[in-house]
Amino acid sequence: MLENVRLSFQGIWSHKMRSFLTMLGIIIGIASIIAIVSTIKGTNDQIKQSLIGAGSNRVDILMTENGNPVYIWSASEIPSGFRKVSDETKQKILDLDSVESVTCYNERTNSGGTFYQNSALSDAKLRGVDENYFKTCGLILQTGRNFVEEDFKEFHKVLIVDDVAANNMFGKENPLGKIVEISQVPFTVVGVVAEKPSQAPAISTISQYYNYTSDSSGVLYLTEAAWPIIYSYDEPENVIVKAVSTDDMEKAGEDAAKILNATITASDVSSEETVESGSGSGIKYKANNVAEQARKLQDLSAATNNQLIWIASISLLVGGIGVMNIMLVSVTERTSEIGLKKAIGARKSTILGQFLTEAAVLTSMGGIIGVATGIGMARVINKVSGVAVAVSIPAAAVAVLFSMLIGIIFGFLPSVQAANLDPIEALRRE
Repeated sequence: MLENVRLSFQGIWSHKMRSFLTMLGIIIGIASIIAIVSTIKGTNDQIKQSLIGAGSNRVDILMTENGNPVYIWSASEIPSGFRKVSDETKQKILDLDSVESVTCYNERTNSGGTFYQNSALSDAKLRGVDENYFKTCGLILQTGRNFVEEDFKEFHKVLIVDDVAANNMFGKENPLGKIVEISQVPFTVVGVVAEKPSQAPAISTISQYYNYTSDSSGVLYLTEAAWPIIYSYDEPENVIVKAVSTDDMEKAGEDAAKILNATITASDVSSEETVESGSGSGIKYKANNVAEQARKLQDLSAATNNQLIWIASISLLVGGIGVMNIMLVSVTERTSEIGLKKAIGARKSTILGQFLTEAAVLTSMGGIIGVATGIGMARVINKVSGVAVAVSIPAAAVAVLFSMLIGIIFGFLPSVQAANLDPIEALRRE
């Protein structure tokens, strides 16, 4: 085998230009495929990071009615049927293998009656959170302190704001220690957290518009213990779970939603609201499955690019035909050499192996050069158009092996022809 490889390199080197032109179809095909695959992988990674987040693995499980999220604007709009999430239900969710942590929160999507001095912040969200909220959501404390156990036990009227709300209310002032009035109740700001930037959602309903407007105005957090001071006791809550890994997000959300929906009994809702499984109406908890959204976008991107891969594969077919042609020429040129080898005892398998090895080496070299060219093309695409790219090592390895397979397939016929030459006839063609 090693001798065959040595002879293959020797033959390629002795006909450098011819060998390069033979490899050109393979190089172009492999380079095109590598560039496209790198673009697909880069785009998919970008979609995944943009929608899911870099390592937060957060899944929101929201109260929904008739398939739409429930937004509570005032005490009169608290939905019937949903209950405050019990400690027992939280523990069941936490016991799921796919869940790392869980948190619950109350929310007002319009914080009317929120003032700092003479400035009103009417469009921000208010959330009453438990001690696990910031850890589960992956929010980072920028300045100040987090809520502590005494804040919950002693009903301290303290507030943590996100960086958006802090900028809207206080500008360049230090927010720590400032007094914010919520429904005429004073709360002291003790910390600021950084919200991770998110992409603007597709807005198709008025409730989505108001929800996005609230997000862009910031969020104010108070403890769940202090929530009843300005609102109601035992209000229903939305839930957030942190999955063990990104791949577990979909399962974690679905399983947690099932546990929460089991707490909604038939007596909680009227007969008109009662929902048959899968009907998509009535009241229920539903996981906001960003992993599924990311997958759909990835599938759409991949479907488009897979067509480009098939088109690029045509050049591999052309390259394979070129390999077959040059190998037939090589067999003709080396007829006497083949005859001499067979005359001194070379077997058919030996001749077949030699020519197959030469074809495989030729296309493998084309594959390696094609991979390097494809990576270079991907980098150029990234620089010129700004499209995200990510080189796939498995794809590069498969491309080289595939190019070798092309050499074996298209080199098989010339190799068989060489192996079947009659030694006496071959020697006469000198």
